[in-house]
Amino acid sequence: MNGTPLEAAVLLVASGCAAAVLVAPRSRFRTVAMLAGLAICPILVVGDQWSSTEIEAMRDEPGRAVALAAAAAGLTGALAVLFARRPRLVPLAIVAALPFRIPLEAGGEDFNLLVPLYVVLAAAAIAGASGDLLMRSPAAREAEPEAVVWLRRLLAAFVLAYALQSLYSEDFSNAVKTACFFLVPFSALFVIAAGYRWDRRVLLLAVAIVVGEALAFAVVGFAEWAVRDLLWNPEVITSNEFHVYFRANSLFWDPNVFGRYLALAIVLLAALILWSNRSREILIGAGLCAVLLLALFTTFSQSSFIALLAGLATLAALRWNFRWTGVVVALAVAVALGYVVASGMSLDDLDDRTAGREGLISGGLELFSDRPLWGYGSGSFAEAFIAHVVGSVPPVSESHNEPVTVAAEQGLVGLALFVALLAAAFAALGDGLRRTMPGFGGPGPGDPARAAILAAFVALLVHTLAYAGFFEDPMGWLLMGLGAALATASRRAAP
Repeated sequence: MNGTPLEAAVLLVASGCAAAVLVAPRSRFRTVAMLAGLAICPILVVGDQWSSTEIEAMRDEPGRAVALAAAAAGLTGALAVLFARRPRLVPLAIVAALPFRIPLEAGGEDFNLLVPLYVVLAAAAIAGASGDLLMRSPAAREAEPEAVVWLRRLLAAFVLAYALQSLYSEDFSNAVKTACFFLVPFSALFVIAAGYRWDRRVLLLAVAIVVGEALAFAVVGFAEWAVRDLLWNPEVITSNEFHVYFRANSLFWDPNVFGRYLALAIVLLAALILWSNRSREILIGAGLCAVLLLALFTTFSQSSFIALLAGLATLAALRWNFRWTGVVVALAVAVALGYVVASGMSLDDLDDRTAGREGLISGGLELFSDRPLWGYGSGSFAEAFIAHVVGSVPPVSESHNEPVTVAAEQGLVGLALFVALLAAAFAALGDGLRRTMPGFGGPGPGDPARAAILAAFVALLVHTLAYAGFFEDPMGWLLMGLGAALATASRRAAP
């Protein structure tokens, strides 16, 4: 471990707070744990990066640091007052803040931090502490389906395991950043989403926000594609100069992340179309889908197209026929594999066509085979890849496949938790759907909101199999929390 014992202890405390937020039975205790975890994270990151050039620059200009801290505190306080008065705005503010990332440099690496989302979560936690508005679920915790209970437990177990496995990591600093930038704050995000009463009006407003922001991002992407110039990310700018195709990234740092957001927006719109019986709504929805699909083409993100197809297939299975959809998907996969075999594509060709993913995945599997039980430690993929696979700097910091990254970093311990977590997530999001969805022979049209959440979660998961970032994407935590809330509400309303 390249961190100090004090840093390791603080990381364990922060992760313990996140676990308590997820599983503690008393609402007041969860609120205190949430506030403590969110407060510890920035302190831990600053301590970890104390000798970096970025922190040194802030130390040389204390007035600037104080001004930034005061502005952040003022904004957070103002939002907390607003949320305390109008708690219905909390989920909508979270949804609105989800896609916005601010590029910052820490320790010589670029990080795209969800600063607006962090501010919203902190304000929500403060509002919850002042009035207990957020942490007391309208649906009693005792009414949660067993799958939701296990989902909470497994999320907490994964967060704690990640912190513990950072103690022997070859890149402890990266583990600190992952825990503080993603795992701890997103645990709060899950609990807020799972404890909120998502009525029809709030759900429709949330979808409208996602689609509206996706359209705004699409306009920026179209403009970039038209002028053949990007707003940022030097690596993609350089890559565009050497390829016959051009990739737009809009306000996102990475075209694949832009494509993922567009794919999820299209899946949500498709659910509204499939469950609507009004021609006007169907036509408007189809038109919006066409615009977002054109924007998706500008990203040239293969993983996003595959994710979109997976989400649409899930909707088709739920709305029409599960078995026939499975047959069509199996045939499509067989045709794709047959094409690869018939074309005589070599591993080098596959690596080129997947932008180096084959080499990264095979390297990750090699790392896993070296330490199959406990891995090289949380956040260590890049360092371990350099030291034990290629002996030089790799092009990216992850394997571009979430299970492979987890296996290389955390071994069978982390991989077992990851698989169990996914099983619990699908069980929670799909609780009771077999009895109601027409695709399974249910008597009615089913619940379009729950179908949309499950399909979007499938799309996001498939995307992480080709790009990674499952635990680093707040949308996944929101979908799990929202799915858990709807499953609980459905269970309570069933009688």
